[in-house]
Amino acid sequence: MQPSQFDENPKIIARNFNLFYGDFQALKEINVDIPENAITSIIGPSGCGKSTFLRSINRMNELIPSVKTTGQIKMDDEDIYKQDVVELRKHVGMVFQRPNPFPKSIFDNVAYGPRAHGLKNKAVLEEIVEKSLTDSALWDEVKDDLHKSGLALSGGQQQRLCIARALAVEPEVILMDEPASALDPIATLKIEELIQNLKKEYTIVIVTHNMQQAARASDYTMVFNMNPDRSGYIVEYGSTSQIFTNPHEKITEDYISGRFG
Repeated sequence: MQPSQFDENPKIIARNFNLFYGDFQALKEINVDIPENAITSIIGPSGCGKSTFLRSINRMNELIPSVKTTGQIKMDDEDIYKQDVVELRKHVGMVFQRPNPFPKSIFDNVAYGPRAHGLKNKAVLEEIVEKSLTDSALWDEVKDDLHKSGLALSGGQQQRLCIARALAVEPEVILMDEPASALDPIATLKIEELIQNLKKEYTIVIVTHNMQQAARASDYTMVFNMNPDRSGYIVEYGSTSQIFTNPHEKITEDYISGRFG
């Protein structure tokens, strides 16, 4: 597939990107441009490489010893696989499927990243915590209980706390792997509203199995599928409205209409 072209300057570019777990090829020839300050969703059947590609953008797959990659992923025109990985992850935050707050206070959860990067000034930390919790739409609910354990919050609040924790190190990109799949419908809508607000300042890439969520919450949609050898590839990529109303590929139409996947 040829890289999609957008009017926006792409924040992230993948070119001929391949990823292997040992001898198994999980991703095959990924070519894609991800625009800045937009929400790009990745959809497709289970096991087709969606999360593997997402985790490639902050090199989290490297935690698995057998992983090797070829090709390029660039952010701001710089090859991320030639950067210092700690520096990269300052710029690329990650929110996981299930909320995973640390067994610490709400304040210490959000302050964890800045402290890990050497920030000790209490007044500055307090500012960062308030801004991050405000940006994650949680401040008004917890501002009088910052000493309370993050584990005492509801599931939806915990996920917003994890988003605040990601925002605290001032990333440019936020990766979200099924961020609402463990939440009830009301908490899910809050997360979707929050993501819409965040795209003004951040580039967001979200993996979701929820077709309605992709259609509601994203500007662009990337459709993954599996080759016969089970390697993941991009079937189609375009504006969310085009993908859901006028897909170019029959596989896309079959997937979003529920005929397979």
